[in-house]
Amino acid sequence: MKHICVVGVGYVGLVTAAGFSDLGNRVTALDVDEQRVENLKKGIMPIYEPGLEEMVRRNVNAGRITFTTSYKEALLDAEYAFIAVGTPSGEKGEADLQYVEAAAKSIAQNMSTPLIIINKSTVPIGTGDWVADIVKSAQPKPVQFSVVSCPEFLREGSAIGDFMSPHRTVIGSLDREAANKVAHLHLPLRAPIVITDLRTAEMIKYASNAFLATKISFMNELADLCELVGADVKEVAAGMGYDARIGRHFLDAGLGWGGSCFPKDVEALAFMAKEKGLNPRILNDVMSVNFERRKTAVQHVTEMVGGSAKGKTIGLFGLAFKPNTDDMRYAPSIDISEALVEAGATVRVYDPVAMDVARPLIPAAVKFFNDPYELADGCDAVMVITEWNEFKQLDLEKLKGLLKSPVIYDGRNIYDPRVMKEMGFTYRAIGR
Repeated sequence: MKHICVVGVGYVGLVTAAGFSDLGNRVTALDVDEQRVENLKKGIMPIYEPGLEEMVRRNVNAGRITFTTSYKEALLDAEYAFIAVGTPSGEKGEADLQYVEAAAKSIAQNMSTPLIIINKSTVPIGTGDWVADIVKSAQPKPVQFSVVSCPEFLREGSAIGDFMSPHRTVIGSLDREAANKVAHLHLPLRAPIVITDLRTAEMIKYASNAFLATKISFMNELADLCELVGADVKEVAAGMGYDARIGRHFLDAGLGWGGSCFPKDVEALAFMAKEKGLNPRILNDVMSVNFERRKTAVQHVTEMVGGSAKGKTIGLFGLAFKPNTDDMRYAPSIDISEALVEAGATVRVYDPVAMDVARPLIPAAVKFFNDPYELADGCDAVMVITEWNEFKQLDLEKLKGLLKSPVIYDGRNIYDPRVMKEMGFTYRAIGR
């Protein structure tokens, strides 16, 4: 059993801490947010993630995971320290590393035994070297340490499964012995392990997210052409996906990507390229195509309700940027609700888990409902924003009877256009 310290109990840090404790390690999870730590001690999770609450509770009861705000306590006898703090976008699109810097300094000032410091946060290329310099200069007295990059590849909504059954584990370090020790820590996961240098490991993370975002934006751009030529983008994606060189994942056309990773990572990679004198044309277009989807959706639903949203009541099914999470970062629902309110519409919203998180982020005029049918009653149109299973299983006849006019804009392609039209809906999907 290894003793692991995890700095940061946000999305990545908490899943990492819970996962390693579930593998039988002793984990001390640290955060400078006292209220968050106190809540975790009471079993109150800071995020919604399927299976996470039960996993944390199980390992707290087993004595394998504890929570603290004290670096000294967290690092006592620790062999590994994961830095899993936020790296939000700065004003120019660069990754803001203030929390990484603060964590590195605090680790340096409180470590008393040899330590392997592991960057789990998504950080710009070269951050591993920078962290090593910070730790070395901030130590009150020299204590042996190594810095390793081990980027996370967790998907919100399925993070527990991704931690326990990863596609691969990427480890980068200039210290091969330290890299091997971190690899050994991950051996119970029985996934391929890629060991490389620090900067290559950091680049693998950014390149992976940027490429997945590119696939989504490509399909969204293709969807517009499909609509004009009479093709079905879902069938196109299925046909493409059988090619092993392309793969079936991330080929779904819709309202684009949001969340904590893709927006800031694509932007940060483009910023790094510009800083080196390059013109990241593909990355810039990937971002442009993605955020244009929201404007296009508003234009389409406006056309469906007669050419003007003024005085119309429009409901949004879903608020979170994707299902099985309450994450509202860069969620399409924010831009869409703002645009509709500005256009004079009355906007109603419902989401199974994200409404409390959404309230301070969307216009105050938006009305919240606790049930999709209650929301739909009297609406001029409904827009599907998040593909929650709950919306896929709605009684469509009942829904049609509640709507003032049977208009549905399906931003996630969850319904069959043929069935919807046969039922009498005025229906529009994306690329179909």
